[in-house]
Amino acid sequence: MGYVTNTKDMLIKARQGGYAIPAFNIHNLETIQAVVEAASALRSPLILAATPGTMDYSGRSYIQSIAENAAKENDIPIALHLDHHETVESIKESLKLGVKSVMIDGSMGSFEDNIAITKKVVEVAHVFGATVEAELGKLVGQEDDIIVEEKDAEYTDPDQAAIFVKETRIDSLAVAIGTGHGVYEIKPNLDLARLEKIKEVVDIPLVLHGASGISTEDVRKCIALGCAKVNISTELKVPFSNEVRQYLIDHPEETDIRKYMSPAKNVMKEIATEKIIMCMSDGKA
Repeated sequence: MGYVTNTKDMLIKARQGGYAIPAFNIHNLETIQAVVEAASALRSPLILAATPGTMDYSGRSYIQSIAENAAKENDIPIALHLDHHETVESIKESLKLGVKSVMIDGSMGSFEDNIAITKKVVEVAHVFGATVEAELGKLVGQEDDIIVEEKDAEYTDPDQAAIFVKETRIDSLAVAIGTGHGVYEIKPNLDLARLEKIKEVVDIPLVLHGASGISTEDVRKCIALGCAKVNISTELKVPFSNEVRQYLIDHPEETDIRKYMSPAKNVMKEIATEKIIMCMSDGKA
């Protein structure tokens, strides 16, 4: 492709084609390399998702440059996507650097406040040729510094979703149907009937957050009901960190970063490969 793209065409094609684009949370060079290599080998479109914490850790311009280089060197559609950003200002910073896909998460505020901030982001982002995802409802768990207790979780209301999409003119909608961020302590009970109702009243691609730990069968049911983007984070982080930890336990004298990062990258690549096949996006580049 040669450049980072927005997610409009890739998500519309995915929704029409009955598959989803995997959105992998990345943090640095190694994690980007791992998921890009997996996607390139399987000829899958790819979304690199970066939270505010990731941008603070690695630097916006560094992440932007690595993503652009990945897009230049691999002949697959690659989008760099801002995941769970909460302010117009932080989104503007990345839009100016060339990001073409953003998520504004106003779900912690009231329905009216969520609409208001989302409309502002849409107005700014569309000028830059960028696509906008927003969230309606609250997923239990922790994503960066956003923590939602189980008692505060809220499922997406289909009637509100129809109003929200019409008012804001967003390009994709993240829904809350029983998934959560982080590690599941018990098997999640997905409200697929709710998802079907949302699909009936919303004509844009839907997004499934908190897909780590959800079975392939359930993820594919969600894809069939309009989820064209599937977010995966925890299932990449845990094996990566486990591999680094085990390598250093087995080789306590090792100080060469390249030595202990390589097996971690390889195991992350393996998981990314599994998730691409789960999303059925292999061969869709």
